[in-house]
Amino acid sequence: MVPSLTRLAPLSRVLRLSGLGGAILALSFIAGCGKEQKAAPPPPPAVEVTGVTRKDVPIYKEWVGTADGLVNATIQAQVTGYLVKQNYREGEFVRKGQVLFEIDPRTFQAVVDGAQGALEQARGQLAQAEARWVTAKANLARVRPLAEKNAVSQKDLDDSTGTELSTRASVDAAKASVVSAQASLDTARLNLEFTRITSPVDGIAGIAKAQVGNLVGPGQIQELTSVSTVDPIKVYIQVSEQEYTQETEKQGKGTAQRRVENVPLELTLADGTAYPHKGRFALADRQVDVKTGTLKIGALFPNPGNFLRPGQYALVRATMETKKGALLVPQRAVTEVQGKFLVAVVGSDNVVELRPVTPAERVGSLWVIDKGVKPGETVVVEGVQKVRTGVRVAPTQAAAEGEAKPATPPPAPAKGGKE
Repeated sequence: MVPSLTRLAPLSRVLRLSGLGGAILALSFIAGCGKEQKAAPPPPPAVEVTGVTRKDVPIYKEWVGTADGLVNATIQAQVTGYLVKQNYREGEFVRKGQVLFEIDPRTFQAVVDGAQGALEQARGQLAQAEARWVTAKANLARVRPLAEKNAVSQKDLDDSTGTELSTRASVDAAKASVVSAQASLDTARLNLEFTRITSPVDGIAGIAKAQVGNLVGPGQIQELTSVSTVDPIKVYIQVSEQEYTQETEKQGKGTAQRRVENVPLELTLADGTAYPHKGRFALADRQVDVKTGTLKIGALFPNPGNFLRPGQYALVRATMETKKGALLVPQRAVTEVQGKFLVAVVGSDNVVELRPVTPAERVGSLWVIDKGVKPGETVVVEGVQKVRTGVRVAPTQAAAEGEAKPATPPPAPAKGGKE
């Protein structure tokens, strides 16, 4: 029996409604699954922070210096001859006037003897000339009264006068010969003294550059060795033109805390140890090096025991001033982006603000900030690359600069596991 259309209509409506309900249930299921699969928001980035501190800090300036002798005397032979003796140990301390080398003196002694003989001969000739002059003066004294009385002829008077003048000239010439002979003798004696080559200063004598048996002298081996006075020792540094100009302006305006020559200098040796004696600025070169734009400055340091030697490198540090109430942050808290310096300041709500700052001098691992931060503010020192303005962070206090971070404790063992 075929059902009527009237009975099938409600049945089709029921089926449509049941299909619609199934679709709604399916959509609801899918939507619920989507909510369960949506990712949770990430936790705020963990950063380490520290506070901006304020205190008076000394402002240092540092330069690499090179030690040099206060006086560096080059020892040379002033006469030509063969070196026969070396009288000092290389690298030892020598006194002014100490004989360092000897040249064969025999040739020079012979010259002295010859000059001495020539001087004696000149003196004898002078004595003879003076005797003739005395006789000539006596004859003239006798003839002149007789000539006035016409007791002798005018010719006799003229002859006596000429003889007196001639003998006087002979005396003058003999005196000149004596002076010349004396000068020759002095020169010969001086050359003989030059065969004993002495140190002109107290200091450290260097390695000999000539050996016994070498022909030395002007035109031969020029430098025999060198002697350097090293107590006090001179340390040269190169100061930039800007530093020199700024400090000179401060001195001229009277704004410098003290005169440059009164600034104590500290010396750090190449191995990192601090030299125990303070130094001072002593001199400045007359011009700026056009190649490097720096001015050569000399400082003097006491050097008892001649510990420092010329040629050593060292770090020279000067405390130029004390900055009152300076604001300090760790250097690692400051980042440079396209020529601008930034710090990440964390507010009371743990929200970060990237703020431009004006850094000044560096003091150890800290940086003086002239503008951009306030005392007591908190800045990020670790994890700066994770943050930007408006980001909320999870801050933890960083260890103080120069202090070791606390060790991380080992993880606790799992329950039921072996300890």
